[in-house]
Amino acid sequence: MPREVKFLSPIQTRPIRGSRQRHFKGVVQQQVTPGTPRNQLPAIDLRPPSFFKSPEMFIQEGREYPPSSRGVLTMPEAPHKLYKPNKDLVTCLDPLCASVHWPDTVDCKSPKDQCDYQVQYADHGSSLGLLVKDWFPLQHLNGSVAKPRLAFGCGYNQEVHSSLDPPYTDGILGLGFGKLSILSQLNELGVTRNVVGHCLSAQGDGFLFFGNDLVPPSGVIWTPMSTTNIEKHYSLGSAEMYVGGKTSGIKGLPVVFDSGSTYTYFSAEAYKALVSMLMNDIKGKQIRSANDDKSLPLCWKGSKPFKSIQDVKNIFKPITLRFAKSKYAWFHMDPEAYLIISEHGNACLGILNGTEVGLENINLIGDISFHDKIIIYDNEKQQIGWAPANCKKHPNINDDGDPDHGGLCKPYGSNLDISQAYCAA
Repeated sequence: MPREVKFLSPIQTRPIRGSRQRHFKGVVQQQVTPGTPRNQLPAIDLRPPSFFKSPEMFIQEGREYPPSSRGVLTMPEAPHKLYKPNKDLVTCLDPLCASVHWPDTVDCKSPKDQCDYQVQYADHGSSLGLLVKDWFPLQHLNGSVAKPRLAFGCGYNQEVHSSLDPPYTDGILGLGFGKLSILSQLNELGVTRNVVGHCLSAQGDGFLFFGNDLVPPSGVIWTPMSTTNIEKHYSLGSAEMYVGGKTSGIKGLPVVFDSGSTYTYFSAEAYKALVSMLMNDIKGKQIRSANDDKSLPLCWKGSKPFKSIQDVKNIFKPITLRFAKSKYAWFHMDPEAYLIISEHGNACLGILNGTEVGLENINLIGDISFHDKIIIYDNEKQQIGWAPANCKKHPNINDDGDPDHGGLCKPYGSNLDISQAYCAA
């Protein structure tokens, strides 16, 4: 049984443009330092694999690369110096190589062949490279340091869709439940329990944790992970959508959590129903469509530019997903969890039509909807939990080295008769 681990690491939500309070369009940064000497690589995404950019980039600095016919732009730059891999390559016969290629099989011409990979993401980005191993120093809450040797992807060709802003990270930190994920490897080595969580503040801070020590003893809403895995995502099964406490009539929505997505995506049917209900709710109010604002597909303007979500919070109703597997499992999204204020001072819907970007009927909950919630992925008990939290305040550690959950205490809203609170018992 892996020993208890108190590993906490701060996170920064970095806006790509605009002030943090006004514009939510960015990435979540987590610094990791693999290797000896250490390579500084800020990166996070809770996607299955872990990939970082290597120095063998085939693109010269200063050269311009227009988008290809597929609308994909090769990205040569990274925020920090490129990672210098050692000679410890993962071979094509390694089980980790089979994992990154699953469900396809690996074509090994020689047992000593390196493990190459090519990964495509839902946002049409991709990474091409090879698997390597290196040391990852991880500091525990009690000050001790673990230094496991982990496998990860060393990418020499990264692509991002031309419609997206350039990423401000050096790679993707995989925290899914696949065999290659950092979490799975740490658990296999006995470093930590197979539990990971994150708490992202709307003010741009937060924390990431491994193990179950920071899981609150009470006040968390839990629902079983779906037994039908959707491309290695954290799936919560099917849900019914409510707007302002009223049912949309849309049931059986397959839902996944994905912190690698900036926005939330609903299937075409759910998206159209949501937009219709929101539009009906704002009729007669001092707000109208802002068709000239192209920040997102759907924006609204008021009599004067909005400065923050607080200016429109009383106009828009909360959105809730009620999960079929658990009677009391409601995922609640206040306007702060699905709206942004654009550079033009308009309120824009941060829930997009996922069917239009190839997600078919999947409903993907992204970073915008995780703000000020602690999200827990418990792979050992096969359950996912969440609770409102003050993510700007990191957990306090008492004299015994244990976390004080009271510092994160934040009550639930009462509009759905949810009277629980995220507090220690």
